[in-house]
Amino acid sequence: MSRKYPIAIFGQITYLWAIVTDDPRTTLEQLIRKNGHGFAAISQMLGKNPAYIQQFIRRGSPKKLDEADRRRLAEFFDVDEILLGAPAPLDRSSPHNLPPDGLLRVKQYQVGASAGPGSLAEDEYVEAIGFGPKWLKQLGTDPENLSLIRVDGDSMNPTLCHGDDIMVDHSAAMRPLRDGIHVLRMDDVLLVKRIAVGPSAKLSIRSDNPQYPDWDDVNSKDVNIIGRVVWTGRRL
Repeated sequence: MSRKYPIAIFGQITYLWAIVTDDPRTTLEQLIRKNGHGFAAISQMLGKNPAYIQQFIRRGSPKKLDEADRRRLAEFFDVDEILLGAPAPLDRSSPHNLPPDGLLRVKQYQVGASAGPGSLAEDEYVEAIGFGPKWLKQLGTDPENLSLIRVDGDSMNPTLCHGDDIMVDHSAAMRPLRDGIHVLRMDDVLLVKRIAVGPSAKLSIRSDNPQYPDWDDVNSKDVNIIGRVVWTGRRL
């Protein structure tokens, strides 16, 4: 099948049509030829001897691309690494890839995310707790990005209480920060607090319990966002 791929040449974006196949060697050859480069030029771009790509495509040596080379080629041609031989990600939502009980596991850590004055915490994996795939899907993130930790302290009462388990989406740390309850680290202290983003990227870090102080105009560079709290479980 034909697909259109953007590629940067001398600072400009052009487009090429490539015939994508299930064979990484054939796909790579088509990408190279459609782009107008030779095998030797692509080999040298990778820092290899001029015959490297030709030997890979025509002789099957090496049997598969080195991971770093594959990634660089995928970036150069702006295609998915899977087309060049990378293993397809496991679809953990598929029933065929689930454990016998049909649940996805979220790692639980014995970490005290302080909702009070704060204390040093050591990340220690304890166990994994199973959740239904459909339920996790509603959270809008990959279960691999989730973890469970326990609230330590009462500064977030009544929203979060001492001993509550909270589910943290760590992928939120890779995206632009938005208002909400987050787990963060400041001065080597792990905290769970409500964060509001103000002008000039200044942060307001607040406790829901009015008996605890708030911090305003905090420089975002002084805050290490661990993740966003997306769920809580409470003991009765």
